[in-house]
Amino acid sequence: MARVRCCTDLDKTVLTQNFDKRSWCSVSPDEDWNFYWASVVTVRSIFNPSNDHPRLTDNQVINHFPNHYELTRKDLMVKNIKRYRRELEKDGNLLCEKDDTGVHKYLDFIPVTYMMPADYNLFADDFRRDPNHTWIMKPAARAQGKGIFLINKMSQIKKWSRDGKSIPAAAPTRETFVISKYIDNPLLIGGKKFDLRLYVLVTSFKPLKCYLYRLGFGRFCTVKYISSSNDIDNMFVHLTNVSYQKQSEDYNSIHGGKWSIDNLRLYLEGTRGKKLTDRLFDEMCWIIVHSLRAASAVITSDRHCFECYGYDIIIDDNLKPWLIEVNASPSLTSTTANDRIMKFKLINDVLNIVVPNGDIPDIRNKFANSAPEVLGNFDVLYDEEQACCELNDKDYREQKARGGIVPLISKTGMALNKAKQSSAWR
Repeated sequence: MARVRCCTDLDKTVLTQNFDKRSWCSVSPDEDWNFYWASVVTVRSIFNPSNDHPRLTDNQVINHFPNHYELTRKDLMVKNIKRYRRELEKDGNLLCEKDDTGVHKYLDFIPVTYMMPADYNLFADDFRRDPNHTWIMKPAARAQGKGIFLINKMSQIKKWSRDGKSIPAAAPTRETFVISKYIDNPLLIGGKKFDLRLYVLVTSFKPLKCYLYRLGFGRFCTVKYISSSNDIDNMFVHLTNVSYQKQSEDYNSIHGGKWSIDNLRLYLEGTRGKKLTDRLFDEMCWIIVHSLRAASAVITSDRHCFECYGYDIIIDDNLKPWLIEVNASPSLTSTTANDRIMKFKLINDVLNIVVPNGDIPDIRNKFANSAPEVLGNFDVLYDEEQACCELNDKDYREQKARGGIVPLISKTGMALNKAKQSSAWR
């Protein structure tokens, strides 16, 4: 039997060890390969029509969609979610219902956000209406906490403005930033701020099919949270990025400032109760599915591609989850022994789904095997095609009227019961 020819341009042992485990044959990216775990730069080059890369064959699979950045660039993610809400509202979709203050009842899962410099005037107006709120500013296309800062005074971003009221029009090389209302009431554990890193595997956008990994984790700051406006420059209080927190003298290299999702859930059930905890996790699933649906209209759903996204979600002290960003290349670097084991399992489970049975892939029968024993620690979160087939016409019409969301599909491939469905999808 012919062996899968694999390659990667990332120096990550969790990848190479998984390839070796399967006795795959490592080749150069310039050779004939079947599976490529590539950097986003490489994928951009491969799918660039102006380059000389040959067209991918039916026996080749790669780990990014051509324009994955429609979800993973901070500005494009916000733009697509806002467009998604406008389109649903235009169609009279019940999902776009708003409360008396004009806030979306069901799709309010990203903080108020503006693009800078383009939306400077809109931001300035909003800031003046609520001058006591803190905002967080981030480069749209950078990662690992680089270039992020907090502001609570207009004078702190005067460098973006010509006269404090308008933005220079002639700035073609200026880097795009997003500025968002800071979640200043985060849920704290041990007095420290944290966020969640959840892994989501997408094998198709049209129709949407995605899986949620059970072994995510919480990432904690090393310094206790202080809401005082005098401490907005201490990023060890505010940024949960491990790459940043590792620089703190309080960083613990044994546990790496991480807590498993299972431990977090047990803690929340003990302190807030099981009902509220279940609702929180249902709402996080809701966020993931709708953010993917928001991007599906513009992402090229190439059959050669899959994507393992890293979702960053923060929870406020009302147990409301907020989507902060989506990462196209979540870190595969291990900071602790448990981290290394978890990431090895993650890659192992991804490969079992996207390269069924370890055979040479064939995109004409793309990732068809979703049997429970293949999924490992993944659960099927949303399978648009299968759900449509399992619903009868009346149920499908009712679901479409409620927002175009058909029921979740469980790990066994069976539709979840109506009680669970109503809990998860409102």
